[in-house]
Amino acid sequence: MNVAVIGGTGEEGFGLTLRLARAGHHVTIGSRSADKGAAKAEEARGILGSGVTIDGTTNEEAAATDGVIAVTVPFEGQAEIYRAIKPVVAAGSIVVDATSPLATAVGGRAWQVVRPWHGSAAEQADAILSQGVRTVAAFHTIAGHELQRLDKPLESDVLVCGDDPDAKAVVGALVLDIPDLRWVDCGALSMARIAETMTALLISVNRTYKVRGAAFRIVGRDGWGDPRS
Repeated sequence: MNVAVIGGTGEEGFGLTLRLARAGHHVTIGSRSADKGAAKAEEARGILGSGVTIDGTTNEEAAATDGVIAVTVPFEGQAEIYRAIKPVVAAGSIVVDATSPLATAVGGRAWQVVRPWHGSAAEQADAILSQGVRTVAAFHTIAGHELQRLDKPLESDVLVCGDDPDAKAVVGALVLDIPDLRWVDCGALSMARIAETMTALLISVNRTYKVRGAAFRIVGRDGWGDPRS
């Protein structure tokens, strides 16, 4: 699958790039600067070695893909990024928003949150994009530095929210391509109002216990995934 990672030069985006490219997907790193995107792609190829397909370019060029678009940018720049890529995101595209509205965007602390006008960062993204784009919220509770530790099992569940069941299933398939991750369908896109705040909760747990890898597992059945199957 073709996957564009908008904000792929950041910690979360670069981690997703490494994991998905290693799983065999063609990943294009998007950046504000084409040179920076290309340099980060070269770095990723150096880490993974031969046999992977990773390119780097601008956010706008990366978002013109016929595959999945993952947006992994801080909340303070989220709206600007979405307005920039909106003209090239085709109707029917699946856009995965991984933004958490942390209070650092307004000078606060990382274990505090702000409430976007639309209810969640994912709903804000959906409001900016053209009608027909299928927005899915996911990956908020998967730490970027843990994604980049390719030798370490992640042992986490990815909380997936969205209004289109087929789009959630596509994103879920990407999740399952990352070893030891599972995905949980958490319902409508509006549930991102809760899922996004879980990032701040994990940051607080990490801070309290002086660790970096706190994560969530949801128990109650052997597996989750697509509830239709």
